[in-house]
Order: sequence, then structure tokens, then C-alpha cells
Amino acid sequence: MNKSSNANTTVTLQEYERLARQALDAWALPRDSELTLIKHRENAVYQLVGNDGELYALRVHRRGYHDAANLRSELLWMTALNGRGIYTPQVIATVSGDLFTSVGDSYEHYVDMLSWEDGLPLGSLEEGVAGGPAALAKIYFEVGRLAGKLHRETENWQKPNGFVRQAWDIEGLLGDQPLWGKFWELACLDSRQRSVLLDTRRRLVEVLGKFGTSPDKYGLIHCDFLPENILQSKTELCLIDFDDSGFGWYLFEIATSLFVHLGEDHFETTLEALVAGYRQERTLLDEDLAMLPDFFLLRGLAYLGWVHTRRETDTAKELTPIVTPAVVQMAEEFLTRTNNPSC
Repeated sequence: MNKSSNANTTVTLQEYERLARQALDAWALPRDSELTLIKHRENAVYQLVGNDGELYALRVHRRGYHDAANLRSELLWMTALNGRGIYTPQVIATVSGDLFTSVGDSYEHYVDMLSWEDGLPLGSLEEGVAGGPAALAKIYFEVGRLAGKLHRETENWQKPNGFVRQAWDIEGLLGDQPLWGKFWELACLDSRQRSVLLDTRRRLVEVLGKFGTSPDKYGLIHCDFLPENILQSKTELCLIDFDDSGFGWYLFEIATSLFVHLGEDHFETTLEALVAGYRQERTLLDEDLAMLPDFFLLRGLAYLGWVHTRRETDTAKELTPIVTPAVVQMAEEFLTRTNNPSC
């Protein structure tokens, strides 16, 4: 599905709250229930206090970002994972038994409710993850185990009829209409940088075509395996925010998880820890792992597309001057390496 990158820009936070309160009717909750905005990026996420005093997460989805079939598939997968021993939020059905409702003048915004899970995020994309090398190695061993278990259990899960999610494949990442936007059109790029990214795009298509999409390399992934989406509870890690989940390379998941650590002194030990944890749950061949630098580059290009199409957001304004030169440098190194394999 081609996501509408600008569909969110005309909706104010005041309007999002109005939509959230309208949606409460579907769960037979009063419209004056206590709501607190927690996050506003792709969706507006609220903490909701229910009639019983319990906390819930209410998500008002960005208009045009996912259709009903995609959202239903996301929630069904989350529910299945919970039943297979992976800690995720539980879906709270409406009083009529639906997984979500639709609100707005044309019923164009989908809203769902999830259980509120206690725990602190491991970190964030902007600020990274706190801790020294030993502490990070311990954390990322468990992160690797979680990723490996997620991929293993999903491989063994029989997807229901009508299951559909977007594909983070060659077309979705490097095609004419990438899922997160045309990274080569980012306004801050000069002509040389743009040329480098276009050359990189063409070369990556060749590299990924040779790597292939066999089931041992490619399947259903979370696709946003960032520290802010992994909560540390008292007993285990909880994986949240499946909004970008879809079909993609398992190495893309690993690259996403480690992207915030690129260039840091602790990077190698963190990588080794994650791989060791992953291999406790699922096979990861050395020959495939050797492709990881290319998937870091892919993730970086996706981020450039994201900040380009979400340039009005504070997150994009903060990340653009940091991520752009780093990704261009990665692209230059990739071209040197692939054009001169002996380097």
C-alpha cells in the first residue's frame, strides 16, 4: 500500500483529542474520561483511565496510513504473538466485539485500544540507550533473543485469510514510491549528495536482488525495533508499536535495532551480544550477517525518506542535520566497497 505521507499534516492535536473522545463511545466509556497525550508521530497515542481505574493506550491512527485490512492484520498478529509467549500489549475489543472503530466526519480515522503496559523504554532514537558497554551488552543479548524468538514464532504462525501488511522489500525501500518517501528528494541534499544516493539506490537494487527473499532471510518483521518500542518490565521485555510491521528482511530488523549505536565505541560489543542472543532462538548464518552494513544503509535511507515526508515534525527537524551527512557517508563507503570488492 502506498501510504499518504502528508495526510497527517492538517490534523491538529485538538482535533485528535476530539476524535479520541468520539471513539470512546465504541467502548461504552464516557467522553470526558481522563486522556493524556503520550506520543504524536505517525499516530496520536493517549493514556486512558477507564471506568475501573485501569490504564489503557488509545491510538488514533493517521488518516490514510493504513487501511482496515492492514490494521486488522496488525492487531491479529499482536494477539497471536501474545499467545506464543511474546510479551505484547493486548487488544481491547469494542463492546460490539470489533478490534477497532472508525471516527470522524467521514469515519476516516481508525482508533484502537490496547492494554497499558508498565515499564520503561530502553531508550530512544534521538537519545540512544544509556549504560556502559557491559550493561548494553546485557540488554542487547536479551533484545537479540526477543528478535530471534519473534522471527521464529512468526515463521511458524499460520497467517489468517485476508492477512495483509506492507512489504519492506526492494520496491518498498528503493522503488519509485518508497513507503516512507523519496529519500533522494530531501531538500537539504546538494547535487553531489543526491547523485551519490541515486547511484546507491541503483546499486542496492542489484545487491538485494542477488541476496533474495528466501524464507530463511525474509518474512514478517516488526520493522521498528527501536529502544523506545521495547519496554523493560520487572520480568521481561515487552514489544510495542507494531504500526510499521510488515514483510521484510530479518537483517533489516537487526539493523534497525542497532542503528542508534552506529559509530559508538561500544558498537562491536553490542552487536556481538545481540547476535549471540538472536542465535539462541534462531539460526543466523555468518554469510548473511556479512550483509548487515548494507542493511544499516537501507535503514538510513528509509530515515531520510521519513524526515523528508514528515519535515514539519519536531522529530524530523531534529534528526535531519544529524542523519543526512551520516547516511551520505555510508552510501559513499558502500559504493567504494561494492565497486571495488577488494577494498
